[in-house]
Amino acid sequence: MTVLDQLIRSLSRFPGVGKKSATRMAYFLLQGDDEYLRGLSEQIGTLKARIRRCSICGIYTEADPCDFCSDTRRDSRVLCVVEQSQDVGTIEATREYEGRYHILGGSLSPIDGIGPAELNIDSLLRRLKGGGIAEVIIATNPTVEGDTTALYLVNLVKDMGLTVSRLASGLPVGGDLEYADRLTLARSLKGRTKM
Repeated sequence: MTVLDQLIRSLSRFPGVGKKSATRMAYFLLQGDDEYLRGLSEQIGTLKARIRRCSICGIYTEADPCDFCSDTRRDSRVLCVVEQSQDVGTIEATREYEGRYHILGGSLSPIDGIGPAELNIDSLLRRLKGGGIAEVIIATNPTVEGDTTALYLVNLVKDMGLTVSRLASGLPVGGDLEYADRLTLARSLKGRTKM
């Protein structure tokens, strides 16, 4: 197996990248200038050494505590619970949320051997029991695993006197009803708001 074949095989392990895309990436790298390749190689080589999880929220960061946990302008009474670090970027892009975060590191999936012990749930409970948090927003994905995780978390915190909410899910803005699947439409009907 050639070096190029090995690179294509390695690149195709990325999520959502098949052999065709991996081949395009490999040839792009071959045509790239040496400075770009050296920089990329250095970034990949130091990734694991420089990036770690925040000891408070669990997000990937270079500084511990992370920028979200150490920012005194953020509302420390509101905690948004997400599955993965990259979910924080998605929520931040809305510019609508100014609280703190907690990253679970996945969602419950017994079929894949992921139970509560494999997730960052114990540290979440310690944060909630530590006081100062009034509201928990559960922002897990609207999947079977995400819904299961949300229900599990609600049952854990229901007697703590906190306001607990779940992100609404339903029809996208600008979407047509005729293209909505049954589950999305059902969620939209259940989550409707008064006007």
